[in-house]
Amino acid sequence: MTPYPKREVLARWLWLAVQATLFRWSPRPLHGFRAALLRLFGARIESPVVVFPTARITFPWKLSLAPRSMIGPHVILYNLAPIHLEYGANISQHAHLCAGSHDFTRWSMPLISAPITLGRNVWLGADVFVGPGVTIGEQTVVGARSVVVQDLPPNKVCVGSPCRAIRDRSQPT
Repeated sequence: MTPYPKREVLARWLWLAVQATLFRWSPRPLHGFRAALLRLFGARIESPVVVFPTARITFPWKLSLAPRSMIGPHVILYNLAPIHLEYGANISQHAHLCAGSHDFTRWSMPLISAPITLGRNVWLGADVFVGPGVTIGEQTVVGARSVVVQDLPPNKVCVGSPCRAIRDRSQPT
């Protein structure tokens, strides 16, 4: 049994069909076309953005992208709650942002969800996992294969599982 209303289930099925065809088959340079498809399904996108055709987005209507943000190749956005990328936020290949889980303290294991926010000019390295309810502060860099399950402060370089700040990030030149 789904916790979603019928209208949302139907929209999700339609999006799956579009994502598996028009979105996925579109040539790599056509980021604007993919952004337009996402907007058609309710995403809030301010151009220009980069969205690769192999990205997987569960609910476009729960996605917002500020200008110059990027969703890289094979990124998974399991956005059961809103996911927001601020100006210049960059998600590298194979990263997984998961805005939902289950309450394992209850036998019924109900779905729980919480939004994810990537601040201005955040960079997530390859294969990073970000869990529900996480906010990553502006200009923070998260190293490859890190697991982020709590908020990260701004202007840091963070790595590990669980992810932690290891040093300040110097200002880019």
